[in-house]
Amino acid sequence: MAASELYTQYARVWLPNALEVWKPAELTKDYSPGDRVLFLQLEDGTDVEYKIDPQTKRLPPLRNPDILVGENDLTALSYLHEPAVLHNLKVRFVESKMIYTYCGIVLVAINPYESLPIYDHDIIHAYSGQNMGDMDPHIFAVAEEAYKQMARDERNQSVIVSGESGAGKTVSAKYAMRYFATVSGSSCETNVEEKVLASNPIMEAIGNAKTTRNDNSSRFGKYIEIGFDKNYRIIGANMRTYLLEKSRVVFQAAEERNYHIFYQLCASSHLPEFKALKLGSADDFLCTGQGGIPVIEGVDDTKEMRSTRKAFSLLGISETQQMGVFQILAALLHLGNVEVKEGTMDSSAILNNHLMVFCELMGVAYEDMSHWLCHRKLKTTTETYVKPLPKAHAVNARDALAKHIYAKVFSWIVDRINESLRSAIKQRSFIGVLDIYGFETFDINSFEQFCINYANEKLQQQFNMHVFKLEQEEYMKEDIPWTLIDFYDNQPCINLIEAKMGVLDLLDEECKMPKGSDDTWAQKLYNTFLKKSEIFDKPRMSNKAFIIHHFADKVEYQCEGFLEKNKDTVNEEQINVLKLSKFDLLVELFRDEETAAPTGRTKTTRPGQAQRDNKKTVGTQFRNSLNLLMETLNGTTPHYVRCIKPNDHKSPFTLDPIRAVQQLRACGVLETIRISAAGFPSRWTYQEFFSRYRVLMKQKDILSDMKLTCKNVLEKWVKDHDKYQFGKNKIFFRAGQVAYLEKLRSDRLRKACVRIQKTIRCWLARKRFLRMRRAAVTIQKHARGYLARCRVAFLRRTRAAVVIQKNQRMLAARRRYQDLRCAAVIMQRLLRAYQARQTYCKLLYEHKVLIVQRWVRGWLARRRYQRSLRAVVYLQSCVRRMAARRELKKLKVEARSVEHFKKLNVGMENKIMQLQRKVDEQIKENRELGERLSSTERSWAAESERLGREVERLRGAEEESRVAAEKLPSLLEQLSFLRQELETTRGEKEAVQEEARAYREENEKVVSELNEKNSLLMTEKENLTQLIQEQNTEAHAEDRRWLDRDLSEERRRYQSLLSEYAQLEGRYADLKEEMTLTVETGKPGHTREDSSYSSNGSEGTFSSGLSGSQGRNSSAESHSSTRRSSDMSVLLKLQRRVTELEQEKQTLQRHLDKREEVQEDHARTAAELKTAGRAELDLVALKRQELESENKRLKTDLAELRQSLATVSKSASAKTPSSPGPGSAPYNVLLEQLDSANEELEIRKEEVLLLRSHLVRQEALKHNKTPVHNTSFYNVIKRYLGWKAISTPDYHTLNEDGELWLAYEGLKETNRVLVSQLQMQDRDHEEGLEELRVEVCRLREENSQQQQLISQSLLLPPEGRVDAGLQHEITRLTNCNLDLMEQQGKQDKMIRKLKKQLKTYMNRMEEYEGQVERVVPDPEPGTPGRITRKERDFKGMLEYRRGDESKLLKGLVLELKPRGVAVNLLPGLPAYILFMCLRHADYCNDDQRVSTLLNSTINSIKGLIKKKGSDFETVSFWLANTCRLLHCLKQYSGEEPFVKQNTPRQNKHCLTNFDLSEYRQLLNDLAVQVYQQLVKSMEETLLPMIVPGMLEHETIQGVLGSKPTGLRKRTSSLPGEAVYTVDSIIQQLSLFHATLTQHDVDHDLIKQVVRQLFYITCSVTLNNLLLRKEMCSWSKGLQIRYNVWQLEEWLDEHGLSGCGAKEMLEPLIQAAQLLQVKKKTEEDAQAICTMCSALTTPQIVKVLNLYTPVIEFEERVPTSFIKTIQVLLKDRVESPQLLMDAKKIFSVTFSFTPSSLALETIQIPSSLNLGFLTRV
Repeated sequence: MAASELYTQYARVWLPNALEVWKPAELTKDYSPGDRVLFLQLEDGTDVEYKIDPQTKRLPPLRNPDILVGENDLTALSYLHEPAVLHNLKVRFVESKMIYTYCGIVLVAINPYESLPIYDHDIIHAYSGQNMGDMDPHIFAVAEEAYKQMARDERNQSVIVSGESGAGKTVSAKYAMRYFATVSGSSCETNVEEKVLASNPIMEAIGNAKTTRNDNSSRFGKYIEIGFDKNYRIIGANMRTYLLEKSRVVFQAAEERNYHIFYQLCASSHLPEFKALKLGSADDFLCTGQGGIPVIEGVDDTKEMRSTRKAFSLLGISETQQMGVFQILAALLHLGNVEVKEGTMDSSAILNNHLMVFCELMGVAYEDMSHWLCHRKLKTTTETYVKPLPKAHAVNARDALAKHIYAKVFSWIVDRINESLRSAIKQRSFIGVLDIYGFETFDINSFEQFCINYANEKLQQQFNMHVFKLEQEEYMKEDIPWTLIDFYDNQPCINLIEAKMGVLDLLDEECKMPKGSDDTWAQKLYNTFLKKSEIFDKPRMSNKAFIIHHFADKVEYQCEGFLEKNKDTVNEEQINVLKLSKFDLLVELFRDEETAAPTGRTKTTRPGQAQRDNKKTVGTQFRNSLNLLMETLNGTTPHYVRCIKPNDHKSPFTLDPIRAVQQLRACGVLETIRISAAGFPSRWTYQEFFSRYRVLMKQKDILSDMKLTCKNVLEKWVKDHDKYQFGKNKIFFRAGQVAYLEKLRSDRLRKACVRIQKTIRCWLARKRFLRMRRAAVTIQKHARGYLARCRVAFLRRTRAAVVIQKNQRMLAARRRYQDLRCAAVIMQRLLRAYQARQTYCKLLYEHKVLIVQRWVRGWLARRRYQRSLRAVVYLQSCVRRMAARRELKKLKVEARSVEHFKKLNVGMENKIMQLQRKVDEQIKENRELGERLSSTERSWAAESERLGREVERLRGAEEESRVAAEKLPSLLEQLSFLRQELETTRGEKEAVQEEARAYREENEKVVSELNEKNSLLMTEKENLTQLIQEQNTEAHAEDRRWLDRDLSEERRRYQSLLSEYAQLEGRYADLKEEMTLTVETGKPGHTREDSSYSSNGSEGTFSSGLSGSQGRNSSAESHSSTRRSSDMSVLLKLQRRVTELEQEKQTLQRHLDKREEVQEDHARTAAELKTAGRAELDLVALKRQELESENKRLKTDLAELRQSLATVSKSASAKTPSSPGPGSAPYNVLLEQLDSANEELEIRKEEVLLLRSHLVRQEALKHNKTPVHNTSFYNVIKRYLGWKAISTPDYHTLNEDGELWLAYEGLKETNRVLVSQLQMQDRDHEEGLEELRVEVCRLREENSQQQQLISQSLLLPPEGRVDAGLQHEITRLTNCNLDLMEQQGKQDKMIRKLKKQLKTYMNRMEEYEGQVERVVPDPEPGTPGRITRKERDFKGMLEYRRGDESKLLKGLVLELKPRGVAVNLLPGLPAYILFMCLRHADYCNDDQRVSTLLNSTINSIKGLIKKKGSDFETVSFWLANTCRLLHCLKQYSGEEPFVKQNTPRQNKHCLTNFDLSEYRQLLNDLAVQVYQQLVKSMEETLLPMIVPGMLEHETIQGVLGSKPTGLRKRTSSLPGEAVYTVDSIIQQLSLFHATLTQHDVDHDLIKQVVRQLFYITCSVTLNNLLLRKEMCSWSKGLQIRYNVWQLEEWLDEHGLSGCGAKEMLEPLIQAAQLLQVKKKTEEDAQAICTMCSALTTPQIVKVLNLYTPVIEFEERVPTSFIKTIQVLLKDRVESPQLLMDAKKIFSVTFSFTPSSLALETIQIPSSLNLGFLTRV
């Protein structure tokens, strides 16, 4: 297309800039062909003019659209040029904080100078198994691609990591090796990785140094081959090094250092072990002080020395060897300090004593070394000369010796590292990691830089060839015509260096010349290449330098030192002196030179000439090693990692454009871009092109053939057919075409937006006009209404005025009439009132006269009465005063006691109960005082009556006193005195009454106050009690939550441990099988047939597995010579297990020894008692015969009794009602007799069993050489019965019949019985005494406690005594309560036990009754008998023979197919059958059969799950049956919590003899393992669907738009692959749910499974979202929300909304919301922080950094907004983990679900082939 179409107004371009390299600008005017100037405007608003070169007419490069900026792959850019690459890297690195970017097949890694959380194990697992284009760029993606291609193509791989010093090459290589070690899945890979990583501190110490650009610069290259076995697991490694910079040992430039190891030695010189090295500060040595900076800031050399020594030890280098290495390095420091003084006649001499220290440390002779440092031996054909050296040559010889020794030490250490990393297992393939220096150019470039740039030329050539190969393969695969692309070929540069008569050959030739020098070599270079080679040039101002034009840049090399460094010559005599050293390590270093010398020489060869001729120069050696490296790389599939150093200041996430462009040019990234741009860099699938550029098509352009549709659209819009090519599956575009299509798409979208805006604005204007029109009509309507209302109001006011006038006139007339009428009425009223008042006054006067008369007469009468009354009262008061005074004293005493009581009670408010009691006492006392007061008043009344009588008597005396006139004055005086006394007494009485009233009021007040305080305290107590209860409730709730959380966590840990145990168990079984196969293959001619199934296999019996493993170990040891090719990793993994087995073997051996000793003791005892035992056996045999006869008699009686009962019951109908029958007295008596007979029978049976066991034991003692199990019990009894034939001792034959002997044995037996009885009584007596002693001790303790309590209570106040007594009583009652509860628990256990026994007896009684009922009496002669068949009552049990467990489990577990037969069966039928068999074993009281059946069942299910763990049908089927068997064990256990919902019939089926709680736990563990395997199988099925269905598939068509992805295409776009959608996930979930429901899995367990699946879906989706930049967009958030809504709808449809699955999707929902919300202001940031509660801070920041606009209308998230989010979330306490743990499995709980199915109704289908089972 023409430039005028692209360079239009507002087009964005790049302008060159000196500071920023490239600067963005925008055209302000269209460009026309022929214009000489472009008018541009910079981003800061500055207008500039860009002049166009008239010859080249080159325009500035165009900028890419914003939606293409920040892509993962640089080849996805439409415009591929230097500024686009630089800008894309800057956006990703600075703004998005992403350090990795693809550039075609190259991974560009920028050093962030900051620790990033992107290398954890969860990131490794996230990249494991993913294709390279599926995830964001990462070093793990490159490593995964290499690992996958190695396993898939069976071809060796190599990862080439290059870059300049400080770019992060070593770190990238280390992470790549860590990835290989993690994903390989071997147990020994971690050890290899640790050793490889342990080599890093060593290689950094001896090969890294500080330079002006990097504090830890690698001064050598290395290539590490990581070896893999046939299972692609790491088994070893090998390291090769290239071009060590030896010159740094003796020379360092300013601000640089020597190798780190020298400074570490100087820093550790104070250690005791280093005292002998005679070291000091680094400034004291010339080799470490030339740079002037001996210390690196932030680096502790002493600490680094410890790390180096630790790494040496880890790699197997002994302490002696380490000290030897340090001794040699210290000697080199002293050698560098050796000073040489100039002598006469071109001679020299040693000046200081450092050479003596050097010789002492190296173990050589000082005289020899000092001599050959200053002299040189020259050999001719006939003579040998010793020539002295001048000072300069002596110094060079010293430096050459130091460099040579250091190189030897370096090589020796590398060899030791390789020996440690080498493996004896055969290597299948390898992945090589090349960590090599990048292109270097300095101010002064010497021989080292020449070799480094030569190596980079070779690597760049290999890289170019590989790029062209991949391009050619891609074009050929798509049938694109292949055209030759012009590119920079660096073969001429390589030929210039390494071809015949090249730079290296001329250098070697000059080194062979006797008087060769750097100047003569430079002249040869000028004569050979100047003006003959375009890439060779000569500096203008120098004759000792040359310039080579490398692929990256031209470099000027200084010739000085080239010959010396290339020859690397060392005085042979100095080497010979070192070889004669007494230092073993030094001799070992130079031993290889002797072995490398040629073995065959001709006779004409001069001495030493062959060695000099055979020695290769450094250049030749480097060329050969480089060619070997290139051969290795060419034999592998390379993967490239280019490390970039962003700046020289080590600032985090800061990019220096100048430095970045230099490195991009040097590492070949820009050359890759140029090559890609020359072809078809942009590649789209037809579907992607159609989805993206659908807007450029009309409806008629869309055809059924998508390829033809895309072809028509391109031909319509792009006229130049050379700009694109159509392949089979993709469309190939040249550079710039995608940008042009994006411009067309933007224009079309912009036109559509304009049309939409026009239509919307028209609609808004019309809507506004209609609104205004409606408003005008409304205003007119309201105005006219207002005028009408005003007219009506005027008319109403006029009529109202007329009505008011009328009413006003009427009111005035009425008011005048009423005034006249009121005046007449008032006059009449006044007249009548005057007359009434006159009459009233007259009547009032008469009434008042009568009243005055009445009052006068009454006053006279009262006066007489009062005079008499006062005399009487005075007499009474005198008497009452005396009594009142006495009473007053009593009241005062009582008042004082009350006050004292009040003082005592001050401060007792808190004791409410005591205070209430005292208040009650006070009220009682008050009541008593009131009673006493009332009694006092009554006494006063009686006294008043008595005084009245006395007054009467005195009146009589007064009459008498009239006679005696002389007594009158005295009586009058006495009377006056009595009156005074009476008044005083009355006053005192009133005072006492007042005091009593005050006291009563005070008491009432105190009581009221106390009542108020009591009520307040009671209220406060209730409040506190309520508060305490609330706090306790909250605390209990919180504790319960914590306990639930802890319980779930512990359950999860237990189940995870259980899962690990199951994996280890399975792994152990696999290893056992592998070992067995290995042993079998090692034995020729031996084959082993498949054994039948047995429940006592290796899984069920540990001892057999132990012996088997021991046997295999021993056999493996015996045949170790024939199994050299066996897998050594298996043996290494079994090492720990073998150790454990050995320990267990030793333990079992000790137990066996003890048991053998016990058996030997028993044997000796048996031999001693052999004679006595025979007699006892005779007696026992006789007793047994007697018991058997008695047993037969009892059986006969029982049969007769049953027959008679049956006869009676049959004839009961023909007889009278009084005949005996069920329920009658005779019948009950017979039943009692039957019970007693049965009990006696049971007792006899037990005695028989005891006797039999005794017989067997005696027989074993007698025949100890013959095992008991080889002779049947019948033969033993037979031998006992025929024992008389055996010879007996002499005393047996005292009489013929042996009666005396029998009597003697009977007495002995009687004595033994009596002794045993006495011993038993003694034991009972002692036990009784002990119990009495314990009781006495207990009573004494209680007595002492009571006494102590009484003594303590006496010291307390009364209230405290009451509290102490109550506390003691509460304690005593609590203890009694606990004892009673314990006794009750024991009684409950006893009751349960008795109930079980009762059930057993009832079942036996029912059996006996059933047998009696089934007995048919003999028919009478002549009467025909009729036989009736009764329906059999089954008991829900299945009987099987001992040993049939294998057949049962084979048919029920191993061969049962869930998809076939099991679909039509009763859900849980295998579990019911197994439980019914278990019930029969329990009914028979056979513990061995119970344990065998359960162990075999568990092992069978384990084996089946291990074999078919990936089959979802099988695993789900046995999960349901395992849970059902567990529920049956609980339901029929007889325990109270599990039998509540049972029917009476089900309760009868409970287990009676065994407690299987331990097996319930084993079944629970088995169910957990099956559940975890179910989750894994479902995860394997669902995992490939999650990412395509939840993220990649476009469910809502038209919302998303594809973006170009470059060479790293998404794998889902490839043809022929399955396309998964969210509907696929929902269908799979529905299939899972239907299968689980069909197998009758518990509904609660289904909820837990769905919750786990939704967690996996959320974690996998979110992790991929966080690692894929192209998925973080607004439209993708909408798509995720829609997909999540569909999953929630599925939950609602299946009734699983409350299972917690929705909560599992919350992080994914919040991530989708985060992609859609507004992200600009601080309010938006706060809303995001509130909304994203389920996301961690790293996840939120990662999503915001990854947010990528898909269309040009979207905007990127500003960096300031992300920083605001980080500030707001800094206080949040959460995990710093970026990714969710997708491998997490929640703990599972199995809630008890009883079954209502009756066991007796279960039928066994014939298809199960279980005919050997019998229903009981």
